[in-house]
Amino acid sequence: MSTQNTDAQPPIFSKGLKGIVANETSLSDVRGEEGRLLYCGYDIEDLVDLCSYGEIIYLLLNRRLPNRLELDGLRQRLRHDRELPQPILDFFKSATKTARPMSALRTAVSMLGMYDDRTKDPSQMKEIGLSLIAKLPVMAAYYHRICQGLELPPIRTDLDEASHFLWLLKGKEPDPQEAHILDVAYILHADHGMNASTFASRLTASTLSDMYSCITSAIGTLKGPLHGGANEAVIEMLKEIGEEKNVEAYINDKLARKEKIFGIGHRVYRVLDPRAPQLRRIAIRLTQAIGEPKWIRMSDMIAKIMRERKGLNANVDFYSASVYYSLGIPTRMFTTVFAIARVAGWVAQILEQLEDNTLYRPLSRYTGPSEPLLVPILDMR
Repeated sequence: MSTQNTDAQPPIFSKGLKGIVANETSLSDVRGEEGRLLYCGYDIEDLVDLCSYGEIIYLLLNRRLPNRLELDGLRQRLRHDRELPQPILDFFKSATKTARPMSALRTAVSMLGMYDDRTKDPSQMKEIGLSLIAKLPVMAAYYHRICQGLELPPIRTDLDEASHFLWLLKGKEPDPQEAHILDVAYILHADHGMNASTFASRLTASTLSDMYSCITSAIGTLKGPLHGGANEAVIEMLKEIGEEKNVEAYINDKLARKEKIFGIGHRVYRVLDPRAPQLRRIAIRLTQAIGEPKWIRMSDMIAKIMRERKGLNANVDFYSASVYYSLGIPTRMFTTVFAIARVAGWVAQILEQLEDNTLYRPLSRYTGPSEPLLVPILDMR
C-alpha cells in the first residue's frame, strides 16, 4: 500500500531529515549559529563552572536545579542502585572478550529489561531510567575488567558517579583531580538536542515501548563512528600520525583522498562547538601533568589546518579523545564513556517524549520502477 500525505501542504524532502524540526524540547538548546549550548535555559559554561554532574542529572529530569536536600536524595538513590543482577555478570563472563564494549553494553541493557517487572507499569519509566543511569558505568567497567582477566572491585556507595567509575575501572582509589575532570566531561556530554541517538531513543519511546528498549536503541545508534564512535577514531588518528612533524603531510594526504577527518565539523554548529574549548583546556592541563603534551599540540595543529583550509572547527569528540586517553581510559571504551554521560539526557528526552506523545512516521520518496513489473514465469527465472 502506498503512503499518502494527508496534510494540506506537500511533503518536504530532506535527506537525513536535515533542517527538519521533528519535535519540541525544553531540555537542551543547541544554538548552532552562535556556538552556544544551554540545558533547560542554563549556559553550558556556567554549568561546568558551578555544578556537578549529579546536579545536571537532576536538572534534566526535573527541569530545574536541585536544592541541597534534593541533590543528596538523588545521589543516595543512584549510589544504592548500582548492583547488577547475577545473570548480567554471568553474561559478561561467558561473552566473547573481543566484542566492542558498546556491543556488550547494548546487549546487557537489553538483558536487564528481562529481569525487571517494572517494565509492565508505564508509571515506572523514570525509576527505571534512574536505575540505568546508576548501572551503565558499572556494566561498562565490569565488562572491561572481565575482558582483562581482572578482579571486580566491590560496588561502593561513598563515591559520586565519576569517582565510582574510575574506582571500578582501575581498581584503586580515584584521583580527585581526575574524577573532577571526568565529571566535567560528563556534564558536557549529558544532552545535545535531537542528535541521532536521542532521536533513536525518542522514536522507540513514541511506540510506547519500555525504557530498556529505548536506551538499547540509543546505545546502538551512538555506537556508529559518525556519532559517538568518532572520539575513538580521533585518538587512533593521533597515534597513527605519531609525531608533530607528521601532522601536515598526514592531513594533506587525507584531504587529497577526500577522506573524513574525525572530530572536525558538526551537523549543527556553524562556528566552534562550545564544548570543545572546555575539553581543550582540560586536555592541556592533563597532558602537562602526565608529561605527554604532544597529543594536544598535534590536535591543535590539525584543528588549525582544517579551520584555515576547510572552514571547519573541532567538535566535542576531537578534544574528548585526548582527555579520555590522558585519564587512562582504554581507547575502545571512549564511546562507552560517552554513553555513560549521555544516558541522563536520553532518559530525560524519553520522559519528555511521553508527556505529549506522537508516533514518529516520516514519509519516504520512492525511487523504484514507476509501473508494476510483470512477474516472470517460473521456468524463465
